[in-house]
Amino acid sequence: MNLIPESDLKTSNLFLNFLLSFITENKKRKFESLIFHRTRYLTIVLEDIYQPHNASAVLRSCDCFGIQDVHIIENRNKYEVNPDVALGSAKWLTLIKYNREEHNTLMCLDSLKKNGYRIVATTPHHDDFTPDSLPLDQKTALVFGTELEGLSQNAIKMADHFIRIPMFGFTESLNISVSAALLLFTLSGRLRKSEINWQLTDEDRTSIMLQWARNSVKRSEALEREFLRKIEAGELNR
Repeated sequence: MNLIPESDLKTSNLFLNFLLSFITENKKRKFESLIFHRTRYLTIVLEDIYQPHNASAVLRSCDCFGIQDVHIIENRNKYEVNPDVALGSAKWLTLIKYNREEHNTLMCLDSLKKNGYRIVATTPHHDDFTPDSLPLDQKTALVFGTELEGLSQNAIKMADHFIRIPMFGFTESLNISVSAALLLFTLSGRLRKSEINWQLTDEDRTSIMLQWARNSVKRSEALEREFLRKIEAGELNR
C-alpha cells in the first residue's frame, strides 16, 4: 500500500531519495539509466489471457523493450503469472487490472481512449496494418486476446485499427507471447528512431522509480510510515 499520493511530487522525490539510500550503488545506477528508456506512449492490453506461460512471457517482453504499463482484463479468466517464465519482470512493470465490472473490456478500452490512446487490435483476420506501417502519431495500445478464441467482439468493435504480422507458412497465427515480442520489438524500435516524444514525464519517472525502489527494499511500507511520521514531526524538511 502506497501512503504518499502520486500528486505530492515533492514528498515522493524526498522519499525516493530516502529509499535509494538502502539500495546498492550498482542497482541505483541501473534504475537511473533504465528509467530514460521506459515509455507509456506504447502500452499492452491483455484480454482474458489464462495460459500462465504466455501471460508471463508477455510481461518479460514488455520489460525487455521498455514498455511500462500492462493493462490486464479479467472477464472469465484470472491472470496468472509463472515466476519461472516472468523472471521477476512483473516487479518492474505497472500492472493495471480490470476485473470488477460486468464488461471489463469496455471499461479498459474506454479509459485508454479517454487518455488519448489509439486502440489497435491484434488479429490475423484483418489486414489493415503491419508492424512497419502502423501509424505511431498517437499513443498506442496493442490489444491481445486468447489463442483459442482471439479477441472479444467488444474489443474488435472498439478498435481504431487492426494489425497483423505478415506470415508465409501454413500456420494461421503465432503464439501470443511471440506475437507480442515481435510487435514490441518493431514498434518500440520505430519509436526510438523517430522524433515522437515517447519518453516519460518527470512525474512518471519519479513515480516509477519509487515503485522500483519500494519493490527492491525490504519493509518499504514500514519505512514509508516512519518517513511520513518524521515529516509530520518536522524532523525532515520538505
